[in-house]
Amino acid sequence: MEKIVLIFWPEAGNVEKIADALGREFNPGQIEKFPVSEVTEEIMNRYNFFIFGGSTAGAETWRDASDSNRWSEFFLMLDKVNLENKKVAFYGLGDQILYPLHFVDGLGVFEKEFSVRGAFIAGRWPDKGYDYTESEGVSNGMFYGLALDEDNESDLSPQRLSKWALQIKKEFGLE
Repeated sequence: MEKIVLIFWPEAGNVEKIADALGREFNPGQIEKFPVSEVTEEIMNRYNFFIFGGSTAGAETWRDASDSNRWSEFFLMLDKVNLENKKVAFYGLGDQILYPLHFVDGLGVFEKEFSVRGAFIAGRWPDKGYDYTESEGVSNGMFYGLALDEDNESDLSPQRLSKWALQIKKEFGLE
């Protein structure tokens, strides 16, 4: 059985809670979960299937070069990894009410960083049923990955996760 690596940040909040819930949607042992701070070139080179999760809260730190920016460090490390023929999918958390102009912008960061490196991006998700104004994480009515709003629509997350997990299995060719 091919394993999927699920990489997320930040830890100990809704992003990790969703990572755990998503892991339960797959066969036992099929998902290996790591916070982005623990991911190495060796891990990236060993696997072919990845799911990445992040939040839009603190989006300014996505591009910040400070020591606390784990994604920035990770993206620099990706320059040493061959992502061609690797399949990736993303989930992002945002708040449609407080941040309607930046809802799940992090999905756009993921899409840019992985598409420029030649990865196959799976898991695009329709933006129908969401109430936001703008997002860097959407193009032509499709989010670059699963968009979740745990602050205002947590009741919709389980159904969205289940449906998206089935979609990922198919797009990864693991079903």
